[in-house]
Amino acid sequence: MMRWEKLEIQRGGPGKRWGHTCNAVRGGQLLYIVGGYGEDNAQTNKVHVYDTTTRTWSEPEMQGTLPVPRDSHSCTTVGDKLFVFGGTDGNIPLKDLHILDTSTNTWMAPYVKGEGPEAREGHSAALIGKRLFIFGGCGKSFDTPVEEYFDDLYILNTETMLWKRVATTGIPPAKRNSHTCVSWKNKIIVIGGEDTQNYYMSDVHMLDADTLTWTKLVTNGELLPPRAGHTTIALGKNLFVFGGFTDAEDLYNDLYMFDLETFTWTKVMTIGEGPSARFSMAGSSLHPQHGGVLIFIGGCNKKLEALDDMFYLFTGIVTENERDERKLEKLSLRKQLRLKSQEQQGLTLTPVCDTDTPPMLTLETDKPMAMPSHIQFPPNRQNVYVNEYHNPNGKRTFQAKVTKNITNCYTIETVIDGKPLRGVLFSNNIKKTAADDLRRKRVAVESGKKGFEHVMMDTTKSPEPEQHHTPGATSAASDMKTPAASNASPPHEVSGGVKSSLEVNKLNPSTAAEDTANSIPNPNHGHDGESEALTGEEHGVLAPTQEV
Repeated sequence: MMRWEKLEIQRGGPGKRWGHTCNAVRGGQLLYIVGGYGEDNAQTNKVHVYDTTTRTWSEPEMQGTLPVPRDSHSCTTVGDKLFVFGGTDGNIPLKDLHILDTSTNTWMAPYVKGEGPEAREGHSAALIGKRLFIFGGCGKSFDTPVEEYFDDLYILNTETMLWKRVATTGIPPAKRNSHTCVSWKNKIIVIGGEDTQNYYMSDVHMLDADTLTWTKLVTNGELLPPRAGHTTIALGKNLFVFGGFTDAEDLYNDLYMFDLETFTWTKVMTIGEGPSARFSMAGSSLHPQHGGVLIFIGGCNKKLEALDDMFYLFTGIVTENERDERKLEKLSLRKQLRLKSQEQQGLTLTPVCDTDTPPMLTLETDKPMAMPSHIQFPPNRQNVYVNEYHNPNGKRTFQAKVTKNITNCYTIETVIDGKPLRGVLFSNNIKKTAADDLRRKRVAVESGKKGFEHVMMDTTKSPEPEQHHTPGATSAASDMKTPAASNASPPHEVSGGVKSSLEVNKLNPSTAAEDTANSIPNPNHGHDGESEALTGEEHGVLAPTQEV
């Protein structure tokens, strides 16, 4: 059964508020409360941030040009940015667009092109891809007290900042205000609201964002009673509708769930202390930071008093994507912890010896490596399942299994972008003569009718003086970058003095195999089965492998 939890009111929060917006960013870690009608009996443009991990409030200092105070606006999350449109300042409706960059807490008033919506409040907004959809609402001009209701649809391209009023087909929703609108896959869903005759509705309309065709859904189950001023939050294929008011001036404190695949309404039975009857409440999903958890905040009661309480709703619903992510996380949590630790320590390249896992090396690259399809592992080789970790600098770190430890080199196996690879990692920090300087190493494997060569070239830099390391010490990180397929990449400087380059060419498989055999150091000089830290400079080569 779904459960409510009333949160303790913490200092630094927005206080009593209705007509505000509530948007989760960073996967539900932070919650941004923007605008609304506050306890000072006036609109506000303040921004408050709630950290859902520590359950604490803050009011960060905003940079840039702040929007005018407002309520009944829309606020849409687009990456790390919040797009705020319209609303009312208490006297007239607004039609301005403002963007809040949550990474820097900076307001921007962007230059927009095209035909934008007329001034309005009580409208709705939803995002699909890079397109921001604005539907409905009401507005009025200075010279007339008569409100005008809208049923028009506008789309803002959030990359080009171009507005466009679009013509639709099908059965569109009637003109309305105080409805809700959410997105699911490539669909926009509009629920309820108040029409031009002050009737309240519970109808559900769906817009195909690709064909711009409206469909009025025939719903079933425990039908939602007509209402406006309610709150709707999407969680996977389910929509949760709470509160609102009716023409009898009665407020709701009920909770309904709508299944977008079966078009079925369900009145949800809950436990715990939930919100009282109210309208103009704000809410959001905290998924995936808090799986299946919704948050509701503020609103207005029957006495038209603003409210300041907050509630979590634990739905217990796990989306399909989250199921897959949890399975992957359960299998690779140990590897993720190792990678995270190495990331914090500077992404060092270290052979890791565990009692239950093969030795591993961590490799770093800026781009995915171009690999042929239909790659297979050789006989008697286990598949290597690799966890990929994206660090804050945008680089991709891959873990590789050490299959053999030879003097001055390792043979390794890994999987990059789902493509299994084998290769050799060489060290330049060895005593050598001019006659045995490291040459170009080639490893090729026939795949289909083509051969592929991945060559790691040693640098022209003279060898470093030999360094002394304690056994098992961490060696320098290797920064592997992927050049164009037709040219060898110049050496790349990386942390710890490591240089590497990669070249991909076609060649005769037999010639490549012979060249490879001649280039690999004599295994008789190695120490199989031992895990030994690399020092100085390393360079290596990865190549497709053959499967059982």
